[in-house]
Amino acid sequence: VCSYDGVPFLMHDKTLRRTTNVEQVFPERAYEHCSMFNWTDLEKLNAGEWFLQNDPFWTAGSLSRADYLEAANQSVCKLEDMLEVIKDNTSLILNFQDLPAAHPYYSTYINITLETILASGIRQQAVMWLPDTERQLVRQVAPGFQQTSGLKLEAQRLREKGIVKLNLRYTKVTNEEVRDYTMANLSVNLYTVNEPWLFSILWCAGVPSVTSDSAHLLRKVPFPIWLMPPDEYHLIWITSDLISFLVIVGVFIFQKWRLGSIRTYNPEQIMLSAAVRRSSQDVKIMKEKLIFSEINNGVESTDELSFCSENGF
Repeated sequence: VCSYDGVPFLMHDKTLRRTTNVEQVFPERAYEHCSMFNWTDLEKLNAGEWFLQNDPFWTAGSLSRADYLEAANQSVCKLEDMLEVIKDNTSLILNFQDLPAAHPYYSTYINITLETILASGIRQQAVMWLPDTERQLVRQVAPGFQQTSGLKLEAQRLREKGIVKLNLRYTKVTNEEVRDYTMANLSVNLYTVNEPWLFSILWCAGVPSVTSDSAHLLRKVPFPIWLMPPDEYHLIWITSDLISFLVIVGVFIFQKWRLGSIRTYNPEQIMLSAAVRRSSQDVKIMKEKLIFSEINNGVESTDELSFCSENGF
């Protein structure tokens, strides 16, 4: 992004609200486009406290006291300062935000940015030029820049446009497409890759580079983490299913055999079997109740019941 007075600086968002304290310093201008601020105003903003407060990568707690204080006092970064830090050993993917039409450098900010890059001393081969605007001008002024595209087009068409590198979201490209681009001598950079397992998969797929918010994690992965080939995964998955099926069938057969070995009893047998374990008095009472119940079921009138009782029942 280019400031209102012509200083290129680094800013991802269109406004300064998320990554600076602009709402406290310039509350009436918080929703203005970041390019509408002079550099002297941008220098007054704090661009480090938000990171420590949000801690997006869970790393703030690992900082020493000195590093914590340094991070808390960061300001908006000039492109010139960033180039001075990385120019000896780092590649750069360069993209631009569209400036408002009222910006005084609306038509010349690309020229200003090019001059800043070339003056820094960074190798031209280390710069990947992503914007489609002014490509012809960039080829003339900096022929060593790697012309990069963010559009997934056919390899032949990209080569005809002078594109040598692609910068794509990792969800938008397949392994086959990566191989096709590689065969056409097109390098592919994928973003945003933050997990070691995903980094490993893309590494194995032949992706030469990725963009990440978690460089502190990916730098600890010197080689792809262990991955299981598809055939081996299918074999283990099918084997596990077969073993589970056999265990379930075995438990079912065992239960059926176990239940089949238990004899069945009718209620009278159960009652009489229980009665054997009781005292003689309890047994006598139970027998009388059973006899009385049988008499009631077999006799229809009270006279018959009396007659039976007189005869000793």
